[in-house]
Amino acid sequence: MATKDIIDTLAGIEPGSALDGIRAKRIQARDNAQKSYLSLFEPIDAGDVSRVERAAVALFVIGLHREPTMAGFYRAKLAATADGARLVEAVDVEIARGETSGPYGAFPTGPLSVENKAGLIYRVSAERKPDLGDRLAAAFEHAHLLVFRPRDAAAADMKALLAAGWSNTGIVTFSQLVAFLSFQVRVVTGLRVLGASLGRTTNAAAGA
Repeated sequence: MATKDIIDTLAGIEPGSALDGIRAKRIQARDNAQKSYLSLFEPIDAGDVSRVERAAVALFVIGLHREPTMAGFYRAKLAATADGARLVEAVDVEIARGETSGPYGAFPTGPLSVENKAGLIYRVSAERKPDLGDRLAAAFEHAHLLVFRPRDAAAADMKALLAAGWSNTGIVTFSQLVAFLSFQVRVVTGLRVLGASLGRTTNAAAGA
C-alpha cells in the first residue's frame, strides 16, 4: 500500500479539500517532497544511517521547532523502530534541555558583527548519553547547531561527528535529513495557517 503523503498527513489535509486542490496545482513540488521523505525515512537500504537514528534525529529536530503534532508523528515512528522505544524518553528529555530561541551566534569579524547574539551552547546530558550512544549524542549536538547557530558551524563540528563514528556519507545523509525537516516544518505550518484562513473565509461567506 502506498504511503500517504507525509505533508498532507502532518497538515491534516483531507482528499477533496480546498488545501488538497491547492497542493494539486503544484503536483511536481508535492511529489518531490514525498520522494524526499521516502528516501530519507523509508529507504530500501538504510546504509550508514540506521532507521532508528533517522527517527531519533527527526523527533529531536521537530521537538526543537516546538511542533507537537509533528513531534507526535515522529515519536510514534521512533517507537515503532527496532530498539527505538527505549530511546523515546531520552530524546524527549534532550528536547526539553535544548529548547531555546534563535537563530543566534557570531559572524566573522566585520560589518555583520553588530548582529552577533549569544545563546545556548547545547550539549547532551551526561545522564542520557549512555542511552543515546556516541553517534546520536554527536548528531543531536550538531542538529542543534544547524537549527539555532548555523552561522557558527565550522570544520571542528564535522570532526566531532567523524570522531563519534559517523562516516562522510552518513554526515551527508544526516545533513539532508535536518534540512528536509526544517523545510517540512515551514510547509506544514504555512498550510495550516492557509487552511485556517480558508476556513474563516468559508464560515464568513456562509453567514453572510
